[in-house]
Amino acid sequence: MASGADIASAALDHAVLVDPSTYEDGPPFDVLRRLRAETPVTWVEEPALHGQPAGPGFWLVLRHADVERVLKDTATYSSWLGATQVRDAADLPWVRRMMLNMDPPDHSRLRRLLSRSFTPRAVAALTASIEATAARLVDRMLDGAAEGRCDFAKDVAADLPLLTLADVLGVPAEDRWLMFDWSNRVIGWQDPDYATSAAFDVSGGTAMARAAVALRPAPDADGRMPDPRTRAGMPDLYAYARLLAEEKRRAPGSDVMSILLAQVDEADGSVTDAEFENTFWLFAVAGNETLRNGLPGGLVALLQHPDQLAALRADPALLPGAVEEMLRWWTPVMVFRRTATRDAELAGARIRAGDKVVVSFTSANRDDAVFADPDAFDVRRSPNPQLSFGHGPHFCLGAQLARVQMRALFGELLRRTGTLELDGAPALLRSNFQRGVKRLPIRWTAA
Repeated sequence: MASGADIASAALDHAVLVDPSTYEDGPPFDVLRRLRAETPVTWVEEPALHGQPAGPGFWLVLRHADVERVLKDTATYSSWLGATQVRDAADLPWVRRMMLNMDPPDHSRLRRLLSRSFTPRAVAALTASIEATAARLVDRMLDGAAEGRCDFAKDVAADLPLLTLADVLGVPAEDRWLMFDWSNRVIGWQDPDYATSAAFDVSGGTAMARAAVALRPAPDADGRMPDPRTRAGMPDLYAYARLLAEEKRRAPGSDVMSILLAQVDEADGSVTDAEFENTFWLFAVAGNETLRNGLPGGLVALLQHPDQLAALRADPALLPGAVEEMLRWWTPVMVFRRTATRDAELAGARIRAGDKVVVSFTSANRDDAVFADPDAFDVRRSPNPQLSFGHGPHFCLGAQLARVQMRALFGELLRRTGTLELDGAPALLRSNFQRGVKRLPIRWTAA
């Protein structure tokens, strides 16, 4: 029987792990390390916090091999049954219609259609555009900032994924900051700085943007927005997606979304309006946010490890491996949920049908059974089987483009600066899901 001290210690661990305010100081690596060694699949309580009611609790999967096992076994660990948010979805029937929250064969059909839309020609065009955009952003940084200072997170890193996604989705470039607001509201719903984000200036947008913004929800008397993880909480995003689909069906372009809308699957027909709207949500929010935080997170890693920054400057050929290490060391998406479809055993834990099973990418990426000296940041680390893009059938479709963006921006940044330093402490997102960077003040000298 557990002692009172053991129970109190476990309760403290649970509170630290689930409280989003913990992560404003960074993930609790010491707790994850200890639990990974002692109880690699551990039960975590969900107390009421910050206005959220208590939850039923979940199994937290901490080892690299077990995370891979869960993500590969879709028959036992379902994305559809309870969706992929750790907290139970308020609008489960709707979120189940997103590809992210599907199981095979429904997931397989949509993924197949989407994969075909990333044609070699489309990917080549996107790669060239990404490289040109990265060069322009570094131009703007070097030429526009006073005294060699800027907020790298907002002034540089935020714009590259937005411009890339505008190309992928066929969104006019002048509307791209709508995606910034949408991502803030969905991913940053636990952070008061982001939950009511409305940075987009409608006066510079298209008619589609003006129609969408007219539907943007406003905070209630208590300053709270409707739950952005539901369709009803994001009426402006869904309105924009519907108008964009209408435009692309009328006048298709060469972008990935136009190709997707034009496809017809031999067995199951073409993409429906609802499927397109949910795919647009997935790209506009998830496709933006992971890289938007991976880029400043990667720079934090370099600036906190000047010997590794120097090694990368001395040998730019290390950059592809350095990008993998940035993704491992920072791990932008920290956790993802599955739901057990049947009783199962995992690393000694007896999981029951209906239990929530949450994989920790943060923990798996620091598993010392896989990574030597896992807390060290090493741009020469090889092999590096990091799991920041997931694993199994739901492996991130945008992983290739994310890597291209990181290599392009860091390549330009290191080539064209002589020094790079922190100009203050980074400000991190209040979230137990996304390891986000709200502000990253830096200073530099030009090469």
